[in-house]
Amino acid sequence: MDKFEQFRAENHVFVYRSYNIKETDDTVEVAYSFSIPGLADFSPGWSFPKPHDLTVNGDLTFERLVFSLGMAEAVSYWKAVCSPELRVECGELSAEQIKWWKKLWFMGLGEFFYVNGISADIDSFVDIVPTGCFAETAEAVRPKPTGCLVPIGGGKDSALTLETLTSAGMKCRCYAINKRCSITATVTAAGLDESALITASRKFDRSLIELNNKGYLNGHTPFSSIVAFSAEITAYLNGLKYIVLSNEASANESTVAGQNVNHQYSKSFEFERDFHEYEEKYLRTGIYYFSFLRPLAEFQIAKMFVTHKKYLPVFRSCNLGSKVSPDIWCGQCPKCLFVCLILSPFLSLEELTDIFGRNMLNDPAMTGYLTELVGMSHHKPFECVGSIDEVCLAVSLAIRKLEAQGRKLPLLFDKFKELGLYFPDSLDKLNEQCCGSYNEQNLLPQEFAAILKSEMERLL
Repeated sequence: MDKFEQFRAENHVFVYRSYNIKETDDTVEVAYSFSIPGLADFSPGWSFPKPHDLTVNGDLTFERLVFSLGMAEAVSYWKAVCSPELRVECGELSAEQIKWWKKLWFMGLGEFFYVNGISADIDSFVDIVPTGCFAETAEAVRPKPTGCLVPIGGGKDSALTLETLTSAGMKCRCYAINKRCSITATVTAAGLDESALITASRKFDRSLIELNNKGYLNGHTPFSSIVAFSAEITAYLNGLKYIVLSNEASANESTVAGQNVNHQYSKSFEFERDFHEYEEKYLRTGIYYFSFLRPLAEFQIAKMFVTHKKYLPVFRSCNLGSKVSPDIWCGQCPKCLFVCLILSPFLSLEELTDIFGRNMLNDPAMTGYLTELVGMSHHKPFECVGSIDEVCLAVSLAIRKLEAQGRKLPLLFDKFKELGLYFPDSLDKLNEQCCGSYNEQNLLPQEFAAILKSEMERLL
């Protein structure tokens, strides 16, 4: 019996016991209670800033939002044993909502199942059993929401969204989960006061790490769904209409060739559309959730981003580097290499070295990551990276630029040519097609689509 079957047999039920909401003058504190009976109890929590004159006491809409965030949080703890039953002792779930949550969990755990060698199907991997109900509360009557909330992660994508919208005259507040230097620096570089940034504090229960250290299951979960529901809470508390994400068309590509396993599932258009529909049917706040960069590929985003030089010293996209303070580029992971490659047609080798603090393109240890990023492996790196085609296009353009300058190619670019992936004769056509592409699978409101198309035309 493998671990998956063993842990499921030993821990038949995972319980979402409760959520507790406590207000102070300027915050809403949320505490969750999850349990694997007989094995572990978990108490993660959140703190959300709120206006002094606002109360959420007795607000059913807010109860729904907090309950939903708990459902998004619970999967991180459930996955330790993958209990066949999820008992939900608080809130309410219809049969249609249960189906929605099972899809999010199953698709968002695709990488987790793949890496752990787990054979699971969407019908039987978990049975969600609701036994609770909401307290006797009423939906609050609030002013019609206005303005934008832009989640900021510190990377190039959210910086480009913020820069483009503020330059077009849109009034934006920014949202972050926990403080990071690159996030604050991005907001400041955009010309906004630090008061424009709303930071929610998330407390992760480290008891889960103790289980992982004992050999219980671990792996990737759909974190961006947590971003979605927590941003919804933040927008609701602050009367903001639009949650403007920065997820791109490239996030739709499967990470594993020939399989529906996407590291970025909760950044995909499929999830964006599903979340949008869930909000309209079950949360009903009037808030509109969409991704501003959804029509674009990472290659296009990189080309636009580098025209805003003020962000080059401050942006960070390294998951390993985000765990230290101040956050850094580690310069040794596939995410760092991807960002370096996608920027390489538009920046000099010296500028790239200045950004990342080392010359990754001449590091033989990065060769394995290169082969994954350009499609010469069974799967791409399990990171938020662009599509195989656009990485190949970026590297090819960078090679052509360096050869035209008579410069020696870095080791990784020589390796790319050795793999037989460099076709200079077709580059101009591919470049033109990519730069002019606009993915129509998006939820951009008309005024935002006009802003994005104007920015594309400026660069073309």
